[in-house]
Amino acid sequence: MRDNPFHSLYQVMTGQIHDQLALGSYGWLTVVLAWALFWGGIAIAGYVWAIDSSQRTIRNIAVFAMRFISAGMWYLGTLWKLPWPVAHGFKDWLTNTVKFSSFQFHADIMQVFLSHIALVQPVIYLLELFFAFSLACGFAVRFTGIVAALFIVNLLFGLYNDPTEWVWTYVGIACAHGMFAADGAGQSLGLDRLFALKPILPAQSRLGRLYALVS
Repeated sequence: MRDNPFHSLYQVMTGQIHDQLALGSYGWLTVVLAWALFWGGIAIAGYVWAIDSSQRTIRNIAVFAMRFISAGMWYLGTLWKLPWPVAHGFKDWLTNTVKFSSFQFHADIMQVFLSHIALVQPVIYLLELFFAFSLACGFAVRFTGIVAALFIVNLLFGLYNDPTEWVWTYVGIACAHGMFAADGAGQSLGLDRLFALKPILPAQSRLGRLYALVS
């Protein structure tokens, strides 16, 4: 049977994909997170649309749609980094970045990560979950765009010689996230725009200046 994106979305939102089923009784937690990110992002976009007429443009809708879909990509990626401490999918990927790396120094670094995978995997899971939240809700997207682009460049280097990969896919993903950073994509129907309209931090405070920088 042929699969399609709409059926895959349905499966993720109902906890039916393999990675969720493999978690057993804990799989429902991934469903709760998926629903929270999906409807949270939609609700924020709808609220910003309602209170700020300048947001009601095709451009802002398009930017929102692209970062929202990218959030889904990152969330799917988190699923095969479960369960902790070591998931087979993540271990296979990490092994491949050692085996197929572009550079020996990079392979050596990835080997260190592989040797300490029980520590590395939870960190990567939480980082990717933050990427998903940031892009879905439009929070600190300049920061996320830069870090996520570098994250993807690491994949590009690590899988460059893998005959089953088309590495230009990673170039495209890195460029997309670079554009999210350059454009400040959270300013399009996201929390970054909402907090610009209704600041929660004093503009001249350290945290206020820091948030302005990353948003």
